Amino acid sequence: MKKVLLEMEDQKNSYEQKAKESLQKVLEEKMNAEQQLQSTQRSLALAEQKCEEWRSQYEALKEDWSTLGSQHRELESQLNVLQSKLQGADSRDLQMNQALRFLENEHQELQAKIECLQGDRDLCSLDTQDLQEAMWAMAPNADGGDCCSTGSVPGQ
Repeated sequence: MKKVLLEMEDQKNSYEQKAKESLQKVLEEKMNAEQQLQSTQRSLALAEQKCEEWRSQYEALKEDWSTLGSQHRELESQLNVLQSKLQGADSRDLQMNQALRFLENEHQELQAKIECLQGDRDLCSLDTQDLQEAMWAMAPNADGGDCCSTGSVPGQ
């Protein structure tokens, strides 16, 4: 019986040893699982933080994009107005240049007419002077009672 008791004691010790080993293994697995859980929770917290940062950046970029779009539309509108004004200015410049050329041509024509008329006047003046001299030469003396004579001779 002692033998049986010894065997039973050995079995009991063996079971206890196996139970301790199993319990130790379970405790190690539990600790590993807890460490993994903590690591996963830290990773999740970091991922959530990154996600929030990206979301915030996305919202800021979306707002910037909207602002830039508005500014772009306003600048395009201003550009269109300026292009329209430029076309108007170009048109007015063209009209002014045409008017200037017309006035310059008219000035040249008038200048040519003035020169021609001055030449005609000079010729007429010479002709008039020649006629007056001829008339004085043909006219009887002032005492002769010529109704046209004044008693003076041109050039004296």
